Amino acid sequence: MSRPAGREPRRLTRWWRRRSLRTRLTVIAATAIAVSVFAAFQVASELLDWELQDTAENQLRADSRVLATNAERAGLAQVQLPPYPGSGRLVRVILPDGSIRTPAGQPALPPVSEHAERVAQGASADLMESNDSDEDGYLIYTLQAGDGAVQVARAVDDSPINRFGLGMLVIGLFCVVGGALVGQTVARTGLAPIDRLTAAAVRIAHTRDLDADIPDEGGGEIRRLIQSINDMLAALRDSRRAQRLLAEDAAHELKTPLTSLRLNAELLIRLDRRGTLDSALPAESRTRLLNDLGAQVAELSTLAAELTDLARGDVSDESTEVLDLADVVVAAATRARSRVPDIEVALDVTYVWVSGRPAALERAVLNLIDNAGKWSPADQPVQVRLRAEGASAVLEVDDAGPGIDAADVPRVFDRFYRADSARALPGSGLGLSIVQRVVDAHGGRATVARSARGGALLRVDLPAAAPPAPIARLTVGEDTAVR
Repeated sequence: MSRPAGREPRRLTRWWRRRSLRTRLTVIAATAIAVSVFAAFQVASELLDWELQDTAENQLRADSRVLATNAERAGLAQVQLPPYPGSGRLVRVILPDGSIRTPAGQPALPPVSEHAERVAQGASADLMESNDSDEDGYLIYTLQAGDGAVQVARAVDDSPINRFGLGMLVIGLFCVVGGALVGQTVARTGLAPIDRLTAAAVRIAHTRDLDADIPDEGGGEIRRLIQSINDMLAALRDSRRAQRLLAEDAAHELKTPLTSLRLNAELLIRLDRRGTLDSALPAESRTRLLNDLGAQVAELSTLAAELTDLARGDVSDESTEVLDLADVVVAAATRARSRVPDIEVALDVTYVWVSGRPAALERAVLNLIDNAGKWSPADQPVQVRLRAEGASAVLEVDDAGPGIDAADVPRVFDRFYRADSARALPGSGLGLSIVQRVVDAHGGRATVARSARGGALLRVDLPAAAPPAPIARLTVGEDTAVR
């Protein structure tokens, strides 16, 4: 069976891709020099051949004029033709009757051509022709003389071209070998920084020591490559540090609810094994203990969910779209009401378009409302306001609680941070940290201040976007309450 036509090129491409960069540079340098030498040989050969032929033709014309002058003086039949010396030019006289005269001992020339006969008959003044159909080719010049013509010929000699070609071949081989050596040397020298860079990267991969920056050396592309790798190492260091802090903080926050859950569960198991569960724990105490267990399990579930969300590090797994932030705020308020039936949310929103990720933004708004709901008195709603302000969409969430102490303001958005006054309330300290991460990912800014009602005012500024198309929508009423 015949192989497919495209298989060999693909195989050659795969072979080439498997070669090292040093090998590729060496082959490219040698090939470039070989092509250059071949092209130079072709051009030089053509120029040399043209020059030799032009010289030979000029010489033949000069000799023919001398012979024609002598023939016109002495007559074609009586002009003296010296014996052939054994090399050099060959002559021939064409008489009016078509016969020819040649020197004694001269090799036979090709028969007189029809064009040469026309010159002898006076139809043309001169003629330059070549005859290389025989073993020995000749360059023949015919010039009219009297009633006939004279011919001067020279054997075509390719030996100068052949010697020149052999010399160029030898020079070309030396040039190709030298080019390969030069290419290899240049590749080794030029790739030395990359070799050191590779060795440093391998050492870092084996030792896992991200603190060892690669020394900056070289210039141009090599320097930019080293700087890019050092920037990548710095980002990896920050990521590993963040992961370590997350693990440490998570272990610390999980310790308290897990310890309480374990102690309560061990108490129930021990009393049940002794058969004194009913007598040791009255119904009221048992109900309280079970409620505590349920609350601790719920707290652990919430903490695990928030840890999972925070450990993702970004929100890039969700596609970005142009959306109405008012829809996101209303959906988040509805979810907050379903999670905590006692919470009351008062909405004052207008339609503002932003470019973002809907689920992430809804989670951030929900965390803001949940945080405010923990502090708001039962008779005071959480106020949520959304408006356009310049080129920004401004979201404000405030409560009527005690507010945030000035000492706690700088750390409000830190992971697992909880003020002393908040430690008795449910929560993990991750909600506002997730808000900060989502806002940063959308190019916005989150701040905290004191509201006019005395509580905390959390404000989020996001870049506004143009709506995708003119849309006619109903106006959202002010002070809409979600109960």
